Amino acid sequence: MNKPVVVITGATGATGQSASHAFARQGASLALLSQSSAKLEALIAKLNLPETRVLTHAADLRNPEQVASAARFVLTRFGRADILLHLVGGWTGGETIAATSPAELQTMLEQHVWTTFHLLRAFTPSMIANGWGRIIIVSSPVAAQPVANLGAYTAAKAAQESLILTLAQEVKNTRITANILQVRTIDAEGTGRGTSPDEIVAAMLYLCSDQAEKINGARIPLF
Repeated sequence: MNKPVVVITGATGATGQSASHAFARQGASLALLSQSSAKLEALIAKLNLPETRVLTHAADLRNPEQVASAARFVLTRFGRADILLHLVGGWTGGETIAATSPAELQTMLEQHVWTTFHLLRAFTPSMIANGWGRIIIVSSPVAAQPVANLGAYTAAKAAQESLILTLAQEVKNTRITANILQVRTIDAEGTGRGTSPDEIVAAMLYLCSDQAEKINGARIPLF
């Protein structure tokens, strides 16, 4: 699709900023979501896009009403949402399951599962109505291959991936795709250890192209 509307959550993080710049260079209109209005304004200044091509919205994506409000804001401004890049991160770990508190598990479920659930409910219907869409999350290989002392994070990422893979089956053959990029460590500082934001975004750009229309429900390793 030419000049899509791209919704980027966690837009002010390293990967979100890289994605914002990359899709802007391709002519996309951007809907940038984050919890920090100040950080969003700083990102807008760096992008230097005309007002007609960008909007920002501060929202807590764990809250279904705030997600629904954000979606209405995006759809009212642009009339559609073609691409959803869900880049909200965060993890807890370092303890055995026996030592992990219920609050830690709840935090991970809210951060990864509930944000994803709310966003899919808010944005997928418009993609279906328009007959085209791309949905991408960034996950971790531990979702499929758990390691010790990451029980809460692993459980949440596995559930998040299950939502995406289920949606992929629900939208099969509709020109909408839902895919997962698995990254072990994001190298935001350019140390050469891990996967850089630019490498992650390069995969996103391809998955959002018409040439990648047959890639749906995939776990793609970037590590």
